[in-house]
Amino acid sequence: MLSSATQPPSRSPLLSSDSDSDPSSPSANHRHPDLSSSIFQSYLSHSSSHHDQRQDLIKIQSFLVSSRSGALSCLICLERIKPTDPTWSCSSRCFAIFHLLCIQSWAHQSTTLAASRASSRAAVVPDEDSLVWPCPKCRIEYPKSQTPKYYYCFCGKVQDPPRDPWVLPHSCGEICGRALKYNCGHFCLLLCHPGPCPACPKLVRNKCFCGKLEDVRRCGFKSFSCNGVCRKLLECGVHRCVEICHDGPCQPCREKGAYRCQCGKVEMERECCDKEFRCNSACNKLLGCGRHVCERGCHEGQCGECPLQGKRTCPCGKRVYEGMACDVSVPLCGATCEKLLICGFHRCPERCHRGLCIETCRIVVTKSCRCRSLKKQVPCYQELTCERKCQKLRDCGRHACKRRCCDGDCPPCLEICDRRLRCRNHKCPAPCHRGACAPCPLMVRIACSCGETQFEVPCGTETEQKPPKCPKPCPIAPLCRHASNCKPHRCHYGPCPPCRLICDEEYSCGHRCKLRCHGPKPPPIPEFTLKPKKKKLNHLIEATPGSPCPPCPEVVVRSCVGHHIGAERTMVCSNKAEFSCDNLCGNPLPCGNHYCTYVCHPLKSHFSISDTYRTGESCEECNLPCQKERDPACPHPCPLPCHPGECPPCKALIKRSCHCGSMVHVFECIYFNSMSKKEQMAVRSCNGPCHRKLPNCTHLCPETCHTGPCPSPDKCSKKVTVRCACQTLKKEWLCLNVQAAYRSTGCDPKDVPKNQYGVGLLPCDNDCKSKMKVPDAELHFRQTKPPEEKESDKATNVSKRRRRRQRVHEEENTSTLQKIVAVARTALLLLIVAVIIVASAYFGYKGLMWLSDWMNEYETRQRTRHSRF
Repeated sequence: MLSSATQPPSRSPLLSSDSDSDPSSPSANHRHPDLSSSIFQSYLSHSSSHHDQRQDLIKIQSFLVSSRSGALSCLICLERIKPTDPTWSCSSRCFAIFHLLCIQSWAHQSTTLAASRASSRAAVVPDEDSLVWPCPKCRIEYPKSQTPKYYYCFCGKVQDPPRDPWVLPHSCGEICGRALKYNCGHFCLLLCHPGPCPACPKLVRNKCFCGKLEDVRRCGFKSFSCNGVCRKLLECGVHRCVEICHDGPCQPCREKGAYRCQCGKVEMERECCDKEFRCNSACNKLLGCGRHVCERGCHEGQCGECPLQGKRTCPCGKRVYEGMACDVSVPLCGATCEKLLICGFHRCPERCHRGLCIETCRIVVTKSCRCRSLKKQVPCYQELTCERKCQKLRDCGRHACKRRCCDGDCPPCLEICDRRLRCRNHKCPAPCHRGACAPCPLMVRIACSCGETQFEVPCGTETEQKPPKCPKPCPIAPLCRHASNCKPHRCHYGPCPPCRLICDEEYSCGHRCKLRCHGPKPPPIPEFTLKPKKKKLNHLIEATPGSPCPPCPEVVVRSCVGHHIGAERTMVCSNKAEFSCDNLCGNPLPCGNHYCTYVCHPLKSHFSISDTYRTGESCEECNLPCQKERDPACPHPCPLPCHPGECPPCKALIKRSCHCGSMVHVFECIYFNSMSKKEQMAVRSCNGPCHRKLPNCTHLCPETCHTGPCPSPDKCSKKVTVRCACQTLKKEWLCLNVQAAYRSTGCDPKDVPKNQYGVGLLPCDNDCKSKMKVPDAELHFRQTKPPEEKESDKATNVSKRRRRRQRVHEEENTSTLQKIVAVARTALLLLIVAVIIVASAYFGYKGLMWLSDWMNEYETRQRTRHSRF
């Protein structure tokens, strides 16, 4: 949109015809290119911070695109506006374009309906200057005198503008010249165009909002902020504004301080803008009379004179008293009050009284209801209404009033119109009304596939519009693998052109497809209709799946199923047929110790990592026992069948006695055999005293459990009781001394009995000899007694095991009777259980037989009864 000084109207790029926007037409290269996007881009870049001005520019661009593509439609008749049709456009807010005849009919119907409604309500013909009609879209009201009568261009300078194929339809092609916004004194320099005028592009010198900084800016954006502190003096006259430089008046002063109320009694912290306030306490200052106090609230200034001084009257005002003191109450006059009551018709019938009169007037009067259908005597304060419903139609002419006791001035209809609009997409949201509904004010955006080129049309006309042709590249990404190498094409509808590159898809075998691309294709975009005339199934259009690559045609050399060397064959790669040679399998079995003896067969498992051994799940199973030698070596064989790898550790238990033979140790085979000889000897020790007897005496070895013979058996340090021959004298010697004494006498200590060890080593004294002078017979008997005593001692010193055995034997003898009783009880219990089982079987059998007979009898009766019928 350029001025006439820089470019003639006939060569304006924004006013080109429909054929100029079609890049596929043969003459497109010889006509002017579409520069509207670049021009509007520069305008939009300057107005990026002003939302309203940016919306105006977008609206102008949308109008231009719609006009150029022939998509302008009238909101009233929903017909397409042709370049030769007389039009009228709203110049207040929406700038919508209508047929001239449609808007004239709309204005006439609106004013006529408003006049009839006003006359029916007030029974007075309204003045024509007061009648208005609204814009069908933005509802801005125009007086009846502004009803359009002639066809003008967009700028309003030329009446009946001629049709020129090089100029925008309904435009005069000259400079717009309309006054710009904010009354800056400049005029629009664009060519005659629809929609609002953009911001003023003139350069002017202007100050910021706070007035500190002066700069040269565009006239349309001359108001700016310097981003500094405002520092303007606030309304309080004391403080200054601390906000960033801003438009409009400064905010109220928010500085806080201590301020007193108007009466000066209360002091509190408040904001400076709210420093004048009143407290909630009464004034209570003494008036001039000196007898009464001020009953006013918190106030400033003087309290004034006492209201009870001077001329005074009785409560009803009929008798006047002069010269009375202010503290003396005025007496009642005794006359009738006769003050006008709240009803406004009757007066108070009571005698002169203090205070307010009665609130409700109870005088009985004859009243009529609002609809004049009922008369009745009721108290004056009571309203009279009847139950009759008004049957008069309201302004809409569709619904009855239905209000009880209506006075004839029926209120407007409160129902929603809800009639379907001409767009056939929405319903009228306005209250119920007469005449035709207002057109649908919504606009539908119609865009190309990528959304870059778009325009708006009235709701209801979108089914007849075609999408604009877009010069942008197609935004649909190819789904095949050549998305980064495909040649770009323009935005379009329908399926994208097929890919012409080689497929080059890699097979699972490693080869690549050498055919032309046959991958998936993106879904085609259907014909552009936002609201199709015929309802279709709402299902998503899926992408066309690509055809799979054909089988790999490469020739390869393939081995047999057993992967034997020298048994390969040549075949097509896609041929998955397998063949078997006549060789033995020879693959190691899963145990890893033997080999498969089957004929060549397929292997289910893959090669191992080292490719040295191949194992297959389809080979035979090895059922031989494990024959491996264990490490460390042990006499126990592996309990598992033949298996790969090392044998599990031997968990067999072995018994080993300690060195002294007092206890037996139990070890795991793997644990004991993994130790050295020295460690084995150490672990076999019980770590207690040695239980072996010394060879030369009756004592045990004093050393800890050890291997080999006991050390120094001749040096036993145990104490031994030594006696004389008659066993009268006794002493304690060390065992090694006793052994030396025996050796000195030529006797070996090993040959001495245990009970005679140490006896006879002491010589007998005189006392022993006197005691021994007895008869030989007694001596003989005395000598025979020790064996008896020894036998008794042996009897008393019976081993514990024998005594336990004797006790068990005695218990068995004593419990024989108890065993007999227990056996008798068990036999009796078994006999009772057997009797119960036999009785249950017998009576159960009898019961089943009786039940069978009864059922047979019942069935016979039923058959007899049915045969009778």
